[in-house]
Amino acid sequence: MTQHQSTQTMKPATAAKKLGVYLEATPAEFREGVVSRAELNALQADPPQWLRDLRRDGPHPRPVVAAKLGVSISGLARAGLTEPLTTEQIEALKQERPEWLERERATQAEVRKEAARLKQRDRENAESAENGG
Repeated sequence: MTQHQSTQTMKPATAAKKLGVYLEATPAEFREGVVSRAELNALQADPPQWLRDLRRDGPHPRPVVAAKLGVSISGLARAGLTEPLTTEQIEALKQERPEWLERERATQAEVRKEAARLKQRDRENAESAENGG
């Protein structure tokens, strides 16, 4: 009995997410097909011009926008930003430093600080348990 390994494929939306690009801005042939794991790896290893342009200029999906602004996706939603933004728009927001952006950055910094504190606490508890403590 021979086993045939099936080619793993994914929807374009999944591939776009893995590539960190906004699906609606990708070429039609990308949006209308399926993407194999090998094709995804090839796109990541040697991105075509359209992919390099999208990553550089946008429009960017919300997770990328949030990361570039240093806020959470929820923070974008609270600020009413639900649409993809271009790199130029993101840079303009960074320059303007609106009050909501400063507030959300501070919130994000607190979240990161708390996560680091909990990680440290868990590490100390694990070490204590290992040492019979």
